[in-house]
Amino acid sequence: MSGNEEIVKRSVRIAGHATSISLEPAFWQALSEIAARRDLSLNALLSQIDAERTGNLSSAIRLFVLASCRGGELAGAGPEISTKINPGSTQWPR
Repeated sequence: MSGNEEIVKRSVRIAGHATSISLEPAFWQALSEIAARRDLSLNALLSQIDAERTGNLSSAIRLFVLASCRGGELAGAGPEISTKINPGSTQWPR
């Protein structure tokens, strides 16, 4: 990630509601990889994150991707991690 990536806005359907989410391309790519590994659609994964978040959705998604990286999920290692995200917390999902 170069730090100069433009934000990409996508329309998605979360829990039956149409909404748009703005994220950097690297986060969209990571979400797609995680969804594929879990045999979920992107919308289904986003619905899980949305259902368990306590703060802003874009922030919750970024924290979810970070936790997935730390948990080894994007490297293909380890079991699935929790999708519980609390942007105000210093605790990482286990």
